[in-house]
Amino acid sequence: MNADLGDLKAFVTVATAGGFREGARVSGGSPSGLSEAVRRLETQLGVRLLNRTTRSVVPTEAGQGLLDRMSPALKEVETALDVVNGFRDRPAGLLRLNVPVSAARLVLPAIVPKFLAAFPDIRLDVITEESFVDVLAAGCDAGIRYDERLEQDMIAIPIGPRIQRFATAASPAYLARHGMPQHPRDLLSHACLRGRFASGAMVAWEYERDGEVVTVEPTGPLIVRPGGATDLAVDAAIAGTGIIQLFEDWLRPFLDRGLLEPVLEPWWQSFSGPFLYYPGRRLVPAPLRAFIDFIKAQPDLR
Repeated sequence: MNADLGDLKAFVTVATAGGFREGARVSGGSPSGLSEAVRRLETQLGVRLLNRTTRSVVPTEAGQGLLDRMSPALKEVETALDVVNGFRDRPAGLLRLNVPVSAARLVLPAIVPKFLAAFPDIRLDVITEESFVDVLAAGCDAGIRYDERLEQDMIAIPIGPRIQRFATAASPAYLARHGMPQHPRDLLSHACLRGRFASGAMVAWEYERDGEVVTVEPTGPLIVRPGGATDLAVDAAIAGTGIIQLFEDWLRPFLDRGLLEPVLEPWWQSFSGPFLYYPGRRLVPAPLRAFIDFIKAQPDLR
């Protein structure tokens, strides 16, 4: 049975993305075109591959079996075809990166404009995702994460600042009303603006000074999911709602302008910066290879 490669790719795209509309966004096609391709494939195979409802698109048992086999196979086909890209004067094609919002805000702005100017035939698709994902299953070429969230079989190279800190801050008005905490445990009696991961776990606040590590679970009037709603928490802190803990680089503009004041600065914990990671395989797509070489060639970006 000779199924059309384009139809197979459309099915994998839709099944991985979880819908025709999202699949069209990822692939650059149209929902109707993907729907027709999947319908053609189902007709040729004589079996339903996707269960469609108004709210979701989920693979059937047969569809899941096909997806498990086809996803890595199609990726290998794309990678093999990309070998031809190496014979071009300039690398071309699509590079998909899966990154946390913090990296999109604090790391990529110093890199992306220069990279795209140097490689005008490369298109960059940046997908923000706070939870750790399989970059291949998500249809991405590489991702950016911190070392504690890297899988062992991934190749990782430093990208962005090598040392970062979590800063704790509050507005002058809040501190005038409630006083300045002197020890991390004092935060337990303050209004704190917390974060909660998609899994439901709350983001603990950790501090370190002279070898002493203190972890606290403060409470407060506002909880946000890290990433998309982080700016809301920052605005609330500036307005005097409570104390916030966040990347120092994210808060630095507000600290420098006096809109926020440092809290417990001697206790701020440092940690290693992020890494660009990608699967350890022999063939690396030309756009990704260009991105890797670009990062390595500019020490100020690492």
